[in-house]
Parts: sequence; C-alpha cells; structure tokens
Amino acid sequence: MGALHAGHISLLEIALKENDVVICSIFVNPTQFNDPKDLEKYPRPIEKDTELLEKAGCSILFLPEVEDIYGDNTPWTHTFGELENIWEGAMRPGHFKGVGQVVYKLFNIVKPDNAYFGQKDFQQTLIIKRLIQDFKLPIELHICPIIREKNGLAMSSRNIRLNDAEHLASGKIYEALMSVKTGIDNQEFDFENLLAKANAILQSIPSIQLEYIDLVNPETLQKVLKINQNDKLLMIIAVKFGTTRLIDNMYVKS
Repeated sequence: MGALHAGHISLLEIALKENDVVICSIFVNPTQFNDPKDLEKYPRPIEKDTELLEKAGCSILFLPEVEDIYGDNTPWTHTFGELENIWEGAMRPGHFKGVGQVVYKLFNIVKPDNAYFGQKDFQQTLIIKRLIQDFKLPIELHICPIIREKNGLAMSSRNIRLNDAEHLASGKIYEALMSVKTGIDNQEFDFENLLAKANAILQSIPSIQLEYIDLVNPETLQKVLKINQNDKLLMIIAVKFGTTRLIDNMYVKS
C-alpha cells in the first residue's frame, strides 16, 4: 500500500533473483480499512516510493486508481471462515474481506507466476494462501522474512507515526518475542509463565496498550496449549503506542 521501506524492498530483491520481470503494485485499498480516519491518515509518498522502486530495479509499477479496481461494482461474497474473524480479524472487522477482494483483483489483472509477501502480516499471508487455494490460482506464494530496525522493531509504514520516545520503547516488542523464543530454546514449556514474562516486558512501557499476545499454530492461528515435539509454534503480538497500532510475530519453535 505504499510508504515503502527496506522490508518492501527486500521482497523485490528476492523476486528479482527468481524472476525475469517483477511488478510492484501500490494501491491504498479502501475496503480493508474499518476506520475512515486510518485510511485518511495512511501515508502516500508516491514520488519517494517510485524512486525507491527504480533504484531497486523493479520492472513495472502498477499504480491504479480506486475506479480502476472497483469501477465494476462487483460484490465480493467470498469468505475465509474462522481465519478472517480471529486475532487481526476480530480487532479490525471486515479487514480480511477487503484484503481478499483487492488481492484477487490484483492477481487477475497482473496474472503473476509468483507472489511475494512479508511474514510481518502473518495472518494476511494465510488469507492469501487460502485465496490461491480456493480459486485454484496458478500462483506460487512466497513468504519472506521480517526485516527489522536496529532496535528489533519490525519495519512497517506505520512506524513513521511514532515519536522519538515511542520509537525507542518499541524495541520492547522484539525483546518480548525473544524472551519466549529463548525460553523455549531452553526447554521451558510453561506457556503461562512464558507469556507472563513477555507481558511484563511490554507492560514496562507506560504508553503501551496491549491488544493481544499469544502462542499459536502457524497453520491455523489457533491457540496452542501443549507443545508436541514436531509442532511449529508462532508467537503473535499486537499493541498500540498512542494512536499507532503495531503487530509482530516470530517463530519461537520451528
């Protein structure tokens, strides 16, 4: 959706290694915002974005207008079941319906062989995976690693909204994630204790509002209450610093 940063550029770099032509679409999609103010505030530095894409070697920039995408007024009735209603879906009702709708439209316009998305928006990657499966689209989905700032904060277009104090404190999100991963690496499997330690790290920041923190199955996003030896485990976090909402995740067992 624009306001590109090193995380976005990393997707392009991976795609350029694996494809002859790489297309980047920039479209601030109105149907995935449940808060009109959030849509209005979303950054749109298109000149800077275009320059970054040119420097990265992007082949084509697809920059549609709203009427190009939604001019046909075709209703979108496809659903993703429980996956679109939990976690981010519960916090942002209708968000994943909008994501599914616009990605389906973009896929049908561009018709890519490969699609590259970042792990930071983990639930979104599962929605897109389901979209590809449900519509039997001939597209291979690639999930690329999270790119982080020096303090561990996952790169996001929203980070520019943080003031200096909030930006400094935001490193606690990564610290909380790492505390759980370190605990599990050390064979500590008391979920309640692990999450309590992570929560304490986050709550040490006076300005933070914790929305959720949990350990989930990365295939279904369902809460995990017991670790089986061969299971993967993902930790997910959503917080607010003032009016700025940040999400993050980490494989703490893979």
